Formats: sequence, structure tokens, C-alpha cells
Amino acid sequence: MLVSISSCVNTQKAVYFSGQKTGSFESPAIPKLVIQNNDLLSISVSSLNPEASAIFNQPNNTPANNNTATTTSATGYLVDGEGNIQFPFLGAVKAAGLSKDELKDKLTKSLVDKKLLVDPIITIRFLNFKVTVLGEVAHPTVVTVPSERISLLEAIGLAGDLTIYAQRDNVLVIRDEDGKKVTHRLNLNSTELFNSPYYYLKTNDVVYVEPNKAKVASTSRSNQWLPIVLSALSLGVIVVDRLTR
Repeated sequence: MLVSISSCVNTQKAVYFSGQKTGSFESPAIPKLVIQNNDLLSISVSSLNPEASAIFNQPNNTPANNNTATTTSATGYLVDGEGNIQFPFLGAVKAAGLSKDELKDKLTKSLVDKKLLVDPIITIRFLNFKVTVLGEVAHPTVVTVPSERISLLEAIGLAGDLTIYAQRDNVLVIRDEDGKKVTHRLNLNSTELFNSPYYYLKTNDVVYVEPNKAKVASTSRSNQWLPIVLSALSLGVIVVDRLTR
């Protein structure tokens, strides 16, 4: 059975970028991160007056960096259902739809205009940047991304790489865009991957790797033989029990 299953696996499809020769590729554009509802933001504020700045930093508690699915408690500025954060002295501030730089400029201007701080320096980070990798990988997992930048290959590597039964030419990426679920399929056997806007993942992306025909065939055979084996074992136990009486 093992021979028949392995013979079904196309070795060219079991490797990445099969047949690719030495060459160079243009780096794909890194997706622009846009703040969305339910994002959790770390916002740190500093100025020449540390005491005046301290009030704006109280809600922040940046979690320890990790690349596993381990849950780490974190507090920060939560973007509510209306797309706002509640910022000290400024109240509700619209954040959804803005980039980090745009929100930083908005907060800086408001703090200066209201004469709350002089020349404030603001740093914003996402506390909930994560991607999910499922399917035919060694360790399906949710990968946290403290650096806020991760490629599809890096995410697969952090999930333990693809198994031998993975369909490398049909990897599915599911992404939230403008309130809709958008799906796109990628071929890891082709260098066209490097030109894809899905090469770099966005927060909350889901990567699903489908099993190939060999895996499906082996699972089907197992499902067919398992009831027979269990029935035979049960019959054997009954026979032995009666012979020993």
C-alpha cells in the first residue's frame, strides 16, 4: 500500500519552485496596514515633559514577542465598533481607515492644538497582528507577528513547513477587505508567487493548504479497512473468550 501511495506523489510538485534556475526578482510591495474595527493598538507618547506624557501611556502594556499561538494578555487602545479609540483628554478619536502614520499625525496635531504637550513623539504598533495557517502543515497554528510584516513562506515555515501530502500549487489565502472575505490561490511551484500582492500577508489572513490526491486516497483506504479490522479483532476476542471457558 505504501508503494502505491508514494507512486501517486509527483516529486516535482513536492518541492518549492521546481525547475527554477538562478535569477533575481522584484520584491513585491508590502501591504499598507490600515487600522480596522477591533484592532488593538499600542500608542506610546513622549515629550520634553515626562510627567505630562505619562497619562497617555497608562493603558499600554506591550506583550512579549512570540511566534506561537500562546495567548498573551495585552492592554492597549481598542478600536471600537464605531472605529474610534478613547484617548485621554481627546475623547473619541476616529482611527479606523487610517494608517499608523495618519493616526500618529492626527493625534500629534490634536495634542499640540489643545496645548496638552509640546513637540510630542508618538509611536503606534499593532498588538493583534496575527495570521492563521491551517491544513497540510506540520503544526497548524496562529502566528503572532510583532514585526507587523510576514511573508507567506515565513508563515508556512513558522507552522513547521508543508507536509509531503500538501498541494503546493493551490494554496488558499483568505483575507478581509472592505468588509468582505476575499480568497486567492497561490502556486508555490511558480516564481510568480514573488510578484503576487498576497506574497506578504496582512493581519487576520488565513492560509489553508489542501491535501493532495495521495492523502485523500490513503485516508479513504484507511476508512475502508478500519471497520473490517475492528470487526475481526472483536470476533477474535469472542472466540478466545469462549475457548477459555
